[in-house]
Amino acid sequence: MTYKWLAIIHIVLFTITAFFSVNPWYFLMLAIAQILFVPLTLQLILKVETRMYYLVLPAIFSVIVLQITNETSFDIVLASIYLVFTLAVAIYGFSRFVQRGFAHLEEFSIDAGLMYLFMGGIWFFAFEVGIDTGFSPMLTWLTAIHFHYSSFLLPIFIGFVGRLYKPKSYPFFASIILVSPLVVAAGITFSPWLELVSVLLYIIGIYGFIVIAFKTPFKGLLQKSLVLISFSALGITIIFSLLYAIGNVFGLFQVSIEFMLKFHGFFNCLLFGLCGVIGWSIFTPPTLHEKWNFPISHIRGKFVVGEPILKNYKGTETYNGLVDNMEVYINKKNVKPSIVDFYENTKQFKLFSEVHWNTWFKPFAAVYGMISQRMQQLNLPYSSKKMEMTGDIIAVEDGRFKTRAWLRKIEAEVIFVALYSMHEKGEKTYMNIALPLPFSSMIGILELQEKNNGDLLLTSRANSNSDAGIYLSFHKFVFKLPLQEQFLIEELPDRDLYAKHRMKIFSIPFLSIDYTIVKKDR
Repeated sequence: MTYKWLAIIHIVLFTITAFFSVNPWYFLMLAIAQILFVPLTLQLILKVETRMYYLVLPAIFSVIVLQITNETSFDIVLASIYLVFTLAVAIYGFSRFVQRGFAHLEEFSIDAGLMYLFMGGIWFFAFEVGIDTGFSPMLTWLTAIHFHYSSFLLPIFIGFVGRLYKPKSYPFFASIILVSPLVVAAGITFSPWLELVSVLLYIIGIYGFIVIAFKTPFKGLLQKSLVLISFSALGITIIFSLLYAIGNVFGLFQVSIEFMLKFHGFFNCLLFGLCGVIGWSIFTPPTLHEKWNFPISHIRGKFVVGEPILKNYKGTETYNGLVDNMEVYINKKNVKPSIVDFYENTKQFKLFSEVHWNTWFKPFAAVYGMISQRMQQLNLPYSSKKMEMTGDIIAVEDGRFKTRAWLRKIEAEVIFVALYSMHEKGEKTYMNIALPLPFSSMIGILELQEKNNGDLLLTSRANSNSDAGIYLSFHKFVFKLPLQEQFLIEELPDRDLYAKHRMKIFSIPFLSIDYTIVKKDR
């Protein structure tokens, strides 16, 4: 069945519901989202996937029956059907997320919208069943509306925008939109001040996307006009939401719920929701994400990793360095010889490290340290004292090309077991590093970049078409983590090497390791 016929069916179903509804007119604001906007938007994401859509039909009919009948003993069953549907949508959103991870913010925005719908289902269920949420029934119902429009439709719409156009400002405004539903919920629950902050966040995010939408290369003028009308409608209603929030905080004036219902009913339902769905149905941009296809180590640890994990995977080759020939990554003429020498003859160097945890992360580092000591992997010391790291390079067989393990210890305690290999994509060769973890593996894909002064940068940050990144491999899933790392290797005046290892989580620095690297025969 084509999307056009699906749309006609849903329009007919909503029209019947509106005609026979026994509830006040404003209940149709949520009903149109449940019967029309949610299913049609979901279908834009599903495309050829039809199994999920089979859950839509019973959910829609349960909503219709609730709208056209007075209170009955079956209401809890009908509301439960819709709740289960929203849970299934949330699970689908989560499954999309775990197959990709924190790659492509526009896709995560769509995932978040799908997962937020379950919150709308919970509040709808609470309203229909009469659960005491601590708020009035009207406020419970309004919260259900919020999670259907601002928390489901809006994140998905901005995800579609990101598939077409993603300027540098996109992550900032998208992050605001994605976190705002949680701030709104906290504000309604705990503080009018927090509610005011949430509205201000929404204003920043919405107006940011109005500007982005103006610059987005849409399929045609009609689609551009409809999407701009959709976002602009929110830009108008959010101002009245601001006045409502200010009134709650300062009591200077009062914007009534009745006015908000009429005003938001027109702008959010007809302009934001309807224009948005029609606009994106004209052309739904395809995802830019491609399934990860780089080679993955098949070595997995148990609860303890450490040196014993290598016992059953040792190869017959002998390696002197982490890399046989640095020419596969870079032009060796552009990098200082001592840096090349370290990577090709790692065994001939001594390594001294100073670990510095950022202040905000130290409590987590202390707790993590108790785990890592037993696991004997990623077992960094809490102290910032300068210590020598000893170790060895051992050939292993893990299904990748010329893999070798770099075992690093401080005294007798294992710090790292890192399995080094490489892979190619297009014309670029990446360093492919696996760190076995309990029943999984952390993978660091690093891009090597020559610096103008002869230094060398290894980084997990690169453009969207690059494999560079930090991933977690678990069973069949490869999940991109919100971690970034880079190594900058410099030559000191005395020809010793100095390496700065910096790590961030969600772009926030949390760990720095400074290495001094000295050749043994000096």
